[in-house]
Amino acid sequence: MVKKIEKVKDELLDHDFDGIQELDNELPPWWLMLFYITIIWSVVYLLYYHVLGIGPSSIEEYQQEMARAEKLYGSQKSGGAAAAIPEEDLKPLTDKASLEAGKAVYTKNCVACHGPNGEGGIGPNLTDAYWIHGGSFKDIVHTITVGVPQKGMVPWGPVLKKDEIIQVASYVWSLYGTNPPNAKAPEGEKYDREAAQQ
Repeated sequence: MVKKIEKVKDELLDHDFDGIQELDNELPPWWLMLFYITIIWSVVYLLYYHVLGIGPSSIEEYQQEMARAEKLYGSQKSGGAAAAIPEEDLKPLTDKASLEAGKAVYTKNCVACHGPNGEGGIGPNLTDAYWIHGGSFKDIVHTITVGVPQKGMVPWGPVLKKDEIIQVASYVWSLYGTNPPNAKAPEGEKYDREAAQQ
């Protein structure tokens, strides 16, 4: 039976060590109540998730989240949202208005990692012939669309419109060979643009 806190008296045990004596008091009622609630909660939790299987297991929750991510961002294996862009649209735009629009998207979203002139920083250099995830225009569109989450690049497919993706990819494509100052060292494999266009 739990006593009211005013009625609890200090009980001094009959042993001491080096002049230090030990008290043996009852726990406060609020602490005991909280303890009993956690025991009841753990029994309910155990029954709900593990015994009766009403709630999803952690594996099922993971699979549900992955399915939701697949819907939102698409599969990187299948090309995801980049695969939804028609093949005829996967060509770099060269008109001034499109490149200016692409530069605006780049300045807003990409400068922090790739630098104002594409010279690289946290992210790779975008002005040389070396590419980590492929250097064709289609590869660039794909990388922008699905991102590289393991390296910190978010998927821009759900954020940007199809036209904006093509415009920013065209702007990145136009940076080739600009040789900005303080350019990051080459990373990845060399992509021979001239040979690919033949």
